[in-house]
Amino acid sequence: MSLILLYFNAKKYTSTIYLSLFFLFISLYGFYQYILLYSKSVTLISLFLFNLSVAGSPVYLIGPMLFWYTRSVLTDDAKLKRSDFWHFIPAVIFFISALPNSFVPWHEKVEAAETVIHDQSYIMIYKATLLSEIFSSVTIFITRLFLVLGYTIWSIGLFINYLVKKKSSAVLSKQQFMRKWLCYLLGFMLILVVSQMALVIKSFEMHFSTVFFTFNIIRVVSVVGLLGLLISPFFFPTILYGLPRMSKTNETKPSFYSFESDYLQSIGKKSDSVMEELQLYLEPDCNLAFFSKQINIPAHHLSYYFREVKKQRFNDFRNEWRINHAKALIQEGKANEITLEAIGTLSGFSSRNAFITDFKKLEGESPGTYAARFN
Repeated sequence: MSLILLYFNAKKYTSTIYLSLFFLFISLYGFYQYILLYSKSVTLISLFLFNLSVAGSPVYLIGPMLFWYTRSVLTDDAKLKRSDFWHFIPAVIFFISALPNSFVPWHEKVEAAETVIHDQSYIMIYKATLLSEIFSSVTIFITRLFLVLGYTIWSIGLFINYLVKKKSSAVLSKQQFMRKWLCYLLGFMLILVVSQMALVIKSFEMHFSTVFFTFNIIRVVSVVGLLGLLISPFFFPTILYGLPRMSKTNETKPSFYSFESDYLQSIGKKSDSVMEELQLYLEPDCNLAFFSKQINIPAHHLSYYFREVKKQRFNDFRNEWRINHAKALIQEGKANEITLEAIGTLSGFSSRNAFITDFKKLEGESPGTYAARFN
């Protein structure tokens, strides 16, 4: 458990790690449902029905991921506390209880899968986990959704409490899109989980009759919730970058939050100062990933800054520094002592062609033409 906490806390991608895992587990749950209820593949049903320790456990983590994501956005703090370990308990219990089923002989798995294909009501009596010895199948299916519903309501409560207390002036000020995004995310999630609960209850009531799996209002609402949930990030692309807020303090005012604009400006200032002081552009392998590690800023934040703010690719930014370095060497008379190719190498370029091409792109003339003016 300590390793899991360390994994999350070591991530610099803030709340986005929870959001990505949330969508991953939602997708796995949807795929798992499709396999058991609609697929006619003996192989897939055999794999999923008897490997619930792997396929079913993530369902119990959907709620925690949603809750942690909401909490981290509202508090601007994505770190997990040691007291958060209990959120993993349901998933661990289910994993352990379902693990023995993974070792059932393959021919028995195939027989059970064929039975499910011909009679889906077999799901109601099949003992898929050790928990099935204590609870009925409908109880196991519905309790996992109740757990997700509980976390969804908990997350909505956090958000409402945040808005009522007007804390938005501290964290979400100038971020109206974040309020809208959380409304969409939590709203569609509530629609999805409630409709799924109704779908599961109705399925068991009708003994998984094929008639039920035709067009009906519950399925329509469930599909709307799922599709709304999955496509919503496309309308709020900036939430995927997880840009943090930065606290500032001065002598006359208490600590307050500046937002993305200040953070992005700080990226620009730090990028320029590091290039000037450490001359990282002279490194042949100076790419975005290398630069990210050197200045301790997440690569996706740098990517966002160069694309959306500076309107320039990182390679072009780096090459400007390299060309200016080469120009300084030429102006010092180095072109009379060494070749232009050597000047390009000393400036960080890996080849003569790259040096000439980038020099022409930036200066509008070749290095030779430029050097001729200083002979």
